[in-house]
Amino acid sequence: MSAVSNLRSDNQFLCSICLDVFTDPVSIPCGHNFCKNCITQHWDMNVMCQCPMCKETFYTRPQLRVNTLLSEVVAQFRREVQQKASSSSSEQQAAKPGEVPCDICTGTRLKALKSCLVRQESYCQTHLEPHLTKKGLKRHQLIEAVENPEGRMCKKHDKPLELFCKTDQTCVCVLCSVLDHKYHEFVPLREEYEGKKAELEKTEAEIQQMIQKRRLKIQQIKESVKMSKCAADRQKAEGVQVFTALKNSVDRGLKELIKEIEDKQETTEKQAEGLIKDLKKEISELKKRSSEVEQLSHSEDHLHLLQSFLSLKAAPPTKDWTEVSVRPPSYEGTVVRAVAQLEETLRKLMKKKLFEAELKKVQQYAVDVTLDPDTASPVLILSDDGKQVYHSDVKKKLPDNSERFTRYCNILGKQSFSSGRFYFEVQVKGKTKWDLGVARELINRKGEIPLSPQDGFWTVWLRNGNEYEANADPSVSFCLQSGPEKVGVFVHYEEGLVSFYDVVAAALIHSFTGCSFNHRLHSFFSPCKNDGDKNSAPLIICPVNQTESIID
Repeated sequence: MSAVSNLRSDNQFLCSICLDVFTDPVSIPCGHNFCKNCITQHWDMNVMCQCPMCKETFYTRPQLRVNTLLSEVVAQFRREVQQKASSSSSEQQAAKPGEVPCDICTGTRLKALKSCLVRQESYCQTHLEPHLTKKGLKRHQLIEAVENPEGRMCKKHDKPLELFCKTDQTCVCVLCSVLDHKYHEFVPLREEYEGKKAELEKTEAEIQQMIQKRRLKIQQIKESVKMSKCAADRQKAEGVQVFTALKNSVDRGLKELIKEIEDKQETTEKQAEGLIKDLKKEISELKKRSSEVEQLSHSEDHLHLLQSFLSLKAAPPTKDWTEVSVRPPSYEGTVVRAVAQLEETLRKLMKKKLFEAELKKVQQYAVDVTLDPDTASPVLILSDDGKQVYHSDVKKKLPDNSERFTRYCNILGKQSFSSGRFYFEVQVKGKTKWDLGVARELINRKGEIPLSPQDGFWTVWLRNGNEYEANADPSVSFCLQSGPEKVGVFVHYEEGLVSFYDVVAAALIHSFTGCSFNHRLHSFFSPCKNDGDKNSAPLIICPVNQTESIID
């Protein structure tokens, strides 16, 4: 009768024995009301007449009479229930795809609300009414509407599947538990349902976590593809740039080769034209003399022939052409020399490009470095932003703390590094002397300071405007075609690598390899003495910009 109480806000019209709407309601002396038949059967089955509600005992069986007023009220209540049920049924909708249809409806089948496990049928609200009001049907077990209520019944015993056999991991009825599954472990379906639901929720959470991980992996893969595409685009652009430069170099080499050959041919042709012109001129003179000789030889005038003969006898001035010739120019080795020159050009071009790529890679690890005034020698002047330093002839009075350099005009960067990679750039333009590099935090800062890796320094310096040296043991001297205007310093702590680059030329100056770093590292600077203003330009820590290609 729970469904009936849902149709009514209270249960004042329900018999507490049958839990159904009163039928012939009677009142007993204690004031409680029951169906006449229900209280009669209850007292017939017990020795003492006792109220089922308050337990008051009656030693003489009360005489039962129907409560007329309550009967009328109950009748009115029944009519209201039927009207509400009828009204609700008209508001019901036809079963949609995926919803359970009523098995009793004819024509348009309405949506089922409940399924009966006894009759194995599903009912809409209208056809569910008998199970809510009729005494014989109200004891049937109703469940939420399902497609196959027969699947909720034990096929062997025709009883509802109410238990779960944990031993056989199957759903069984009450009879199964005492007959076919004797001594097995059982729990109510709801208990097993809650356990399995918890497992499913856990599994669902794990699945969602797996899905999330895979979505993250998809994002990572997409990001990798995106990064790969960016790298591929950069490489393609660089490849186009390099091969375009190579092609231009080849085209220039071919053009120069053709011009060289054509120039030789043009010289030869001009020489030949000059000789031919001279020869034609002499031929013209000789023809003129031949004509005069021929005319004179046919003359019958003795005196004229003899007088003219003397003037014709002398040969006109001509050149001896016996040894004169036009020698074709030699082209042997022209192509070989041109190809060799082209190979050298391409080799230098590729070397430059490789260094550009390497420099771009290390520039990605740029860090912001500022000068530490607590380490500055008293003869150094620092800019307010801590990015520039130069030498002064005036020695300032500063606290001689343990961190300060006192004898040499050195200074360290504030930032220190104990792992990973870092890079910074320093402008050295206009200087004739400087020291640059990195140094261990625990170094000697007083008195004589050898700039060597054994003493915790990895540096390169310039002396006398064009003498470069890597301070090692032994030191390494090297020449640079043009002095760098900006020097890049790169450190890979774990690999023990310190490299110096000419930033503008995108060229490697020197590398310290196999270094042993076991302390924090600082950037190291020395602008050196100003040398009578010859070396007065400051060292300037510059912001790092990605090197642009300088291929011609």
